[in-house]
Amino acid sequence: MGMMSTGVGIIMMFPTVAANPVGLWSTMALERLPFLHEGTTVHYEGSIDKQGGNADWDWWLYEEDGEWVLFDVDGPGCLCNFVQHRYPTSETPTFRFYFDGEAEPRFELRPEDFGKKAPFLAPLADIYEGPVDNGRGPIWVVRSFVPMPFRKGCKVTSTVKLLGNDKARGEGGWGHVVYHRYPTAEDVETFTGREDFEPLRARLGELQVPPETRLPSTEHTIPPGGRVALLDTEGPSVIRALALQVRDYTPADLAHLWIRMQWDNHAFPDVDLPLGAYFGNLFGNNALRFVVCGMDAKGGFDSRWPMPYWEHARVELVNHGPEARVVLAAVDHEASDAYPQQACGYFRASRYYPETVSVRGHDTVLADVSGRGHIVGGIIRGRSVNGGWASCEGDVRLYIDGIATPQIESDGSESWSCYGWGFPTPPENNPIAGYDGSGPPPCEWSMMRTCLDAVYPFRTGFRFGIEAHGHNDADIAHTGAIFYYGADAPGLVCTDFIDIGEAESEQDHGYATTGSAQVVRVASCYENDEALLVRDTGRAIEAVSEFTVRIRPDNTGVRLRRRADQRYGRQRARVYVDGEPVVERTWYFADRNPHCRWLEDEFEIAEAYTRGKESIRIRMERVNDGASPAWSEFGYWVFTHLPTAPLR
Repeated sequence: MGMMSTGVGIIMMFPTVAANPVGLWSTMALERLPFLHEGTTVHYEGSIDKQGGNADWDWWLYEEDGEWVLFDVDGPGCLCNFVQHRYPTSETPTFRFYFDGEAEPRFELRPEDFGKKAPFLAPLADIYEGPVDNGRGPIWVVRSFVPMPFRKGCKVTSTVKLLGNDKARGEGGWGHVVYHRYPTAEDVETFTGREDFEPLRARLGELQVPPETRLPSTEHTIPPGGRVALLDTEGPSVIRALALQVRDYTPADLAHLWIRMQWDNHAFPDVDLPLGAYFGNLFGNNALRFVVCGMDAKGGFDSRWPMPYWEHARVELVNHGPEARVVLAAVDHEASDAYPQQACGYFRASRYYPETVSVRGHDTVLADVSGRGHIVGGIIRGRSVNGGWASCEGDVRLYIDGIATPQIESDGSESWSCYGWGFPTPPENNPIAGYDGSGPPPCEWSMMRTCLDAVYPFRTGFRFGIEAHGHNDADIAHTGAIFYYGADAPGLVCTDFIDIGEAESEQDHGYATTGSAQVVRVASCYENDEALLVRDTGRAIEAVSEFTVRIRPDNTGVRLRRRADQRYGRQRARVYVDGEPVVERTWYFADRNPHCRWLEDEFEIAEAYTRGKESIRIRMERVNDGASPAWSEFGYWVFTHLPTAPLR
């Protein structure tokens, strides 16, 4: 591991690895963050209230052989983040981790093992213990950021039925898993628990410490309404670190001083944020420090996001406050050809969402972004309104590439940052996430979540929303922004759609079934923020369905998106492309929702099956796992993955 000395102190450098690292390297190799993740998708499984409320403790997938299955996925991927919230007085579960279809667990973990049992050691795993709160607490949030890749699949079970939030009755609920899925198992080695995580633990610990205390060499005076350039230079280059020291600092500087970044002469800034948002704390009472950014309580700020550019970069500070401010600043940058332009994204932030009071019945949409790339973090602040409580109970909901079913959720907003109990004990901080705030209700807070454990790839865009309290039934003023690496050009295009149950569409696509294929009609809603009633006709397949769809010959793979009835879980089908079985995985959806029954889920087909073709014949062969009575299909969207295009 190399180092370089700058005016801001010692900046850590990182090893060069594959452009799309998996498992251990995906967390270690920060300098690879700008590389786009072609084919990787991100997903969530956890205790979301299936009726849209706030029962964030009453969910599991199914029971099998005396174990309660919490997570079950088929095909190559990586379990990136594991969290459970519970009362320490509740019955103690043993979590069992099964990989690649094995009958016996590779390892077992109890709540008290987090942070103590290798390889689940701090700072990769730990326990957050909430306050006693007049006897209501404490609550434990046990969490792990240990990357656990798998080639064929993964299942996690609990020996205890995790149910309820009544401490007096010894109840203790579930939490969540965030995971990646890969189109193939290439370069994936299944987790054993014997991997050497010491370099990663040391790296995370080092990066959470502030840079060496030396004032930057350049002093800038910024008058009210003025701006100064910290960097104005030609590329191809990369910014590796940035540090500021605000003289006579006050918390008002977090909102009055803004940082603006513009790459390659773009028409609009790629980053335009107040200092508090960019450096990870919009509340600003206490110091918070993460792997990639941090601030102290005395006006010291630093970031280590790697930010490549190819033609030109301009970084400036803007003073929106009423008084002149003096800032000492340094930007560590160097000429570099390590970032091929077609393989990487620009470092960007969504347009800053100004403080806005939530609207009853609707999520607050912090960001709605088009293009391709991957999310690497987010900053959200909540403030009480009209004497109410700035509740942490509202779920985060992230919709990727226009899908109607959220791909990332959270059982309460504090769970997105892997904490619990409503931000009652600020400041709280680990290398990945943390929060600052005013403490117990009415509770104002600022939450920062970096996604270095599991970046969120997108191919056409994303919409990031947050619920206000349990069911958008409270007045909360939210503000914030989402950080991502991205490009304007999409990486995915819809090339076909077959409407199952519509005769003309079925005929146009050569739709046929073998065996029983019952016509079904459903009127329900999606488990999203809109809760709109949708009526549709489809089929329940007990044997086989097949159809032909159009794609582009210049494809780099194909994505199928299904509209289905998820009343029953554990739906599985074996997928064939032009008669050839897709061997990497079955199409398997283990979850269910008998209340909000509509589901959109997806299946990735690797380029090897589709390269050079203008159309493909898809065959769905239902696999009877003894759970769902049929494979449900109401429609399939067909998306063609596009070759990489020049960035704009």
